[in-house]
Amino acid sequence: MKIAVSGGGTGGHIYPALALIREIQKENKDAEFLYIGTKNGLESKIVPREKIPFKSIHITGFKRKLSFENVKTVFRFLKGVKDSKRILKEFKPDIVIGTGGYVCGPVVYAAHKLKVPTIIHEQNSVPGLTNKFLSRYVNKIAICFEEARGYFPSEKVVFTGNPRASEVIGNDGIKGRLSAGLSITKPAVLIFGGSRGARPINEAVVKALSELAQKPYQVLYITGDVHYADVNKEVELVGSPNNVIIKPFIHNMPEVLAGIDLVVSRAGATTLAEITSLGIPSILVPSPYVTNNHQEKNARSLSDHGAAELLMEKDLNNKSLVNNIDRILLDKDNLNEMKIKAKKLGVPDSASRLYSEMKQLVLNKS
Repeated sequence: MKIAVSGGGTGGHIYPALALIREIQKENKDAEFLYIGTKNGLESKIVPREKIPFKSIHITGFKRKLSFENVKTVFRFLKGVKDSKRILKEFKPDIVIGTGGYVCGPVVYAAHKLKVPTIIHEQNSVPGLTNKFLSRYVNKIAICFEEARGYFPSEKVVFTGNPRASEVIGNDGIKGRLSAGLSITKPAVLIFGGSRGARPINEAVVKALSELAQKPYQVLYITGDVHYADVNKEVELVGSPNNVIIKPFIHNMPEVLAGIDLVVSRAGATTLAEITSLGIPSILVPSPYVTNNHQEKNARSLSDHGAAELLMEKDLNNKSLVNNIDRILLDKDNLNEMKIKAKKLGVPDSASRLYSEMKQLVLNKS
């Protein structure tokens, strides 16, 4: 099978695509892949490192208000469709999948015009503009949150979950703890704000350090590369407790997560897929700066089922952060109940589900 993949802009679109590719490679050694992204997107750096053939087109996203830039974007889209058609004709894929980001628009639309089977993967509870546009043309729409179903033509929608959920299963939690410098005997909470970090979370943690120093649990605190130097300056002033480990970034997140008891984070779709797959309770601080406020809606899909506590950014401070951690981590009954509820929302076989839908589309075409 020859599979063309497109997704870019953020890790939330790229990492699920890579997880799917790895799953397919396990099941089908002869599968061939081509990843189509943009030159300036994060995908242009991440995908080639995975030794996956990569080609780029030039495209930009639409602005949400009227502007001349949107006129230029229309012309870029049309050229992107033309370039995508050329690339796809050369590669001759059996199916094309888009995992999100504006680069998917011309690629998946070009595949539709070439009568190649198409599927899009929507990670969030509220779809973005590109997937809403493509939903009219694709054969199937894979979703990760039931809340997203109503935005799409019902006959096309299938629930698969996020392929990243499959990658965290089976990791050694003890090995993950040791790699991060954590004790294997104390309860552990992981605090992070996404791949680039989140300033409001960082500010709350720094102010909470003196309180955290008195706790019987340990904290792994990931600042994000861009915030690490500033956080360290503040930590030098207040002192870093022995039970708090501060790092700019961790590259083995699936392994580390396997050894964590509680997560404090934003409510990105990939993170939620990972923690529910492992059954990890969470305190979610959704970013208020994202399109359609989709992170709050993502978070409520967990908090409404008792798998997470929702802590709005406007209510986040050192006191509310520590109080929420204590209420979950120091109450074993509450912690275990939240673990069970989180696990119920997980889809650990999500990559296989998505691959099955893709195979069915190819079979239907033939």
